[in-house]
Amino acid sequence: MFGDKNEAEKIDYVAAASGQVSTVLDKECSFEGKMTFEGIVFINGKFKGEIFSDGQLIIGESGYVEGVIEIGTIEIQGEVRGNILAKQRIEINSPAVVQGDIAAPSLIIKEGAVFEGNCTMGRTKAKNVVDLNVK
Repeated sequence: MFGDKNEAEKIDYVAAASGQVSTVLDKECSFEGKMTFEGIVFINGKFKGEIFSDGQLIIGESGYVEGVIEIGTIEIQGEVRGNILAKQRIEINSPAVVQGDIAAPSLIIKEGAVFEGNCTMGRTKAKNVVDLNVK
């Protein structure tokens, strides 16, 4: 338990190596624009822009995402600056830093993670969130 700081990231790399992850944006990569995808995407580099998918987004410990995210499920270990709308679940793991408004039916924030913003969750599927544009 203690000392396994990178356990979550190791699991993500195992998923990527096994073919479960369809795309990887790794540490020394950066991308700016609009991303749409199916399946699972792992970001451990830098992304700035918009992400739209019903799939799963995993942001590794070295990952940095700035922009608007509309996703099925998201797991965060890195940093996100912007608003997130998830159709199923948002999971913020240590040592993640999330700054922005988030909305999802299910939310998990683990000890050691940082969240600064507003949150809407529950059975409403976050439909009460009127504006998720980046501030």
